[in-house]
Amino acid sequence: MRIVFAGTPAFAACALQALLDAGHEATLVLAQPEKPAGRGLKALPGAVRTLAEQRGIPLFQPPSLKAPDALSRIAAAHPEVLVVAAYGQIFPQAVLDLAPHGAVNIHASLLPRWRGAAPVQRALLAGDLETGITIMRMDAGLDTGPIILQRELKIAPDDDAQTLGDRLAALGSTSIVAALAALAAGRAQPTPQPAVGAIYAPKITKLETVLDWSRAALVLERTVRAFRPAPGARTLMRDQPIKIWSARLAVGEAEPGTVLQAGPAGLRVACGEGALDLLEVQRAGGRRQTAGEFLRGFAVHPGERLGAAR
Repeated sequence: MRIVFAGTPAFAACALQALLDAGHEATLVLAQPEKPAGRGLKALPGAVRTLAEQRGIPLFQPPSLKAPDALSRIAAAHPEVLVVAAYGQIFPQAVLDLAPHGAVNIHASLLPRWRGAAPVQRALLAGDLETGITIMRMDAGLDTGPIILQRELKIAPDDDAQTLGDRLAALGSTSIVAALAALAAGRAQPTPQPAVGAIYAPKITKLETVLDWSRAALVLERTVRAFRPAPGARTLMRDQPIKIWSARLAVGEAEPGTVLQAGPAGLRVACGEGALDLLEVQRAGGRRQTAGEFLRGFAVHPGERLGAAR
């Protein structure tokens, strides 16, 4: 089918590549405009833009799909279906109505659970045992459209946002190819989402990345994994922000935030319930280090307290 594809990050690029490999024709690719990021504040191209340029597909990056030329530009691509994956903009109804097969979205959860912007992180934070991919027909709501196809995926105990996101991207790629085949053959029968079980996955805020040591170690360990590799869980050590890359559940009891042990094997910190071994950390402006490497250049002693970064 002729498709207009909308997406920006690697999750979406994986799906676009699968669609092209399956023989679909992308007549236009939509991607978010780049934003300055990193120390040099450079605007780096997203994975979808890079793939579109490599494959010679026309690229359109409007600041808003409500822009005067957005509707006409998409209509001129004559799509049979619009495919959306991690695009990050609301689609006006006029755009949703452009293609005969409508607009379909690749969403990284088993809807109606975790509607919204951060389904992967929210599933990890909640300690969910499974998640999956939903292919749905888009409507004017936020991830509320009828379901075309769903596929489940188990969440591993050591999954983080990167590993789980990568596996969901692969599953989403095969799922969208199957869904478009069903649409083209007239076999797709979208069904309304269940009336119960809806829960939202809002964007991650900076405040959420700060570890609250009064919480249970189990919760904080999930937080570290949910925010790895970005934006990263963090704490404050002697008024210096520390990013925590990996942590492990441990046994210990003291006032929350108290350092219980500090040595080559790790940095053990008391939590509201249980304790956490910090295994890999990173100082602001520094590199990722094991706890042993970190402690050789930044002596920490039992009894010290860690606090929330400001």
